[in-house]
Amino acid sequence: MNKGIIRSVKGLVVGVEFDDDYPALAEVLLADDGQDSPLMVDHVTVKGKVICLNVRGVQTLQKGMAAVRTGKSIEIPVGTELIGRVVDANGRPVDGRPPIVAAKGKTLEYRSIFKSPERSTNFSVSKPEILETGIKVIDFFTPFVKGRKIGIIGGAGVGKTVLTMELINNVSRSGAGMAFFAGIGERIREGHELFQTLADNDLLKNTCMFFGQMDQNPVQRALIALSAVTLAEYFRDEHKKDILFFADNMYRYIQARNELSTILDQIPAEGGYEPTLFSDVKLLQDRLSSNEHGSITAFQTIYVPADDLSDPAVQMIQHELDGTLVLSRKVAEQGIRPSVDLLKSTSSLLSPDVVGERHYILSVQVQALLQKYESLKGIIAIIGENELSPEDRNDFAKARKLVDYFTQKMFVMEKLNGIPGEFVTREEMLSKIEEIII
Repeated sequence: MNKGIIRSVKGLVVGVEFDDDYPALAEVLLADDGQDSPLMVDHVTVKGKVICLNVRGVQTLQKGMAAVRTGKSIEIPVGTELIGRVVDANGRPVDGRPPIVAAKGKTLEYRSIFKSPERSTNFSVSKPEILETGIKVIDFFTPFVKGRKIGIIGGAGVGKTVLTMELINNVSRSGAGMAFFAGIGERIREGHELFQTLADNDLLKNTCMFFGQMDQNPVQRALIALSAVTLAEYFRDEHKKDILFFADNMYRYIQARNELSTILDQIPAEGGYEPTLFSDVKLLQDRLSSNEHGSITAFQTIYVPADDLSDPAVQMIQHELDGTLVLSRKVAEQGIRPSVDLLKSTSSLLSPDVVGERHYILSVQVQALLQKYESLKGIIAIIGENELSPEDRNDFAKARKLVDYFTQKMFVMEKLNGIPGEFVTREEMLSKIEEIII
């Protein structure tokens, strides 16, 4: 294959000069630094210099070194060998266990992590299938529907990761499908806790985990989501599996892309993010899709910088979701867990066609009571609850019972607080809500 010469090294950005036969975008070059360090082609300048990203962030690159074309983009191993394993963006194990190798007599298959979203022409839409999570506030306000996308939006420290861990724990137990977890730019401690929780509950046998955590460079953090989706697509298409895809945190994916944009000297968009914000979000989200072979049901956490829900990146991700559960610092300060803002949480799936007439009517009634509860709180602060009309007092009491009812003990917190977790079926939940509001 054709060779280039490294002409500049600036942090993670490496400039390579080729006389002819330029490499393709996203192609991997191997630097002649004694360890074949991979360089991923980002773009070619008008002067013909190939600008690459130092994938592993190695410090061994120098001007004058050769960089050999591979003709391939970044590829990861795919297959049942990855079930129960924890790998990085390149498919390398990070769980302290032996390297991933093929079963005896077989060859390990590799696939590129860069792929355009497919366009299915013969996939018929079936009746929506609701997946019970056992978490009341999710099952009622943002129903978890097979093949659709739900998001948890909230600032730092309001419980996004704990709620995600609880959801993985509850849904994986049901055996509803294979579970995938993509840890994008989150804390190392949280990744370890999730791995330990799944191991303790014997759930790793049905789970694949990808980690590109906050101690890693932005190239790794930006690629980890694509790697996880690539393996999910493989199991959906080749093994006809239904996939439960969990991503924590989708905002960190945008943040990593934005960091790369900055070091590549790209002019930011009006909101301060990378100029490719729309395509970055869209290309990833469109791959989290279902087809005639199987489904991918996605659950994503979205960090809100400075608790600003109008942030351009948050808005962009939110537009791709079918439902959003908003976690509130104000609610968390009241000691309510999960700290969900019941009035800001919305879902396009909360319709009679999806959840049924009974659930839909109850949701309308509950939202009306909660709206009234919020307006009455201000009046009560001034004149006191006893001055309200009997009807208003009755509605206020019902709404307060509903707020209390939607709090829940978590299984994943049992070891910390000694309080057993609870799993509430959808039927039990609807019956209890009817009992409260009637």
